[in-house]
Amino acid sequence: MTLGLLSGCATSGNYCDVARAIYASHDDTSETKRQILAENEKIEKLCGMQP
Repeated sequence: MTLGLLSGCATSGNYCDVARAIYASHDDTSETKRQILAENEKIEKLCGMQP
């Protein structure tokens, strides 16, 4: 039974294939905007993409 559950979590490809820039909205909190910036910086560093 465990094997069946684990196979559902298997993925292919890599992070850069699916990563997309995130854009903050005016209603986002400062903490959310900080997290968005950190994620976008990670995308830039790992994938060479700029938002």
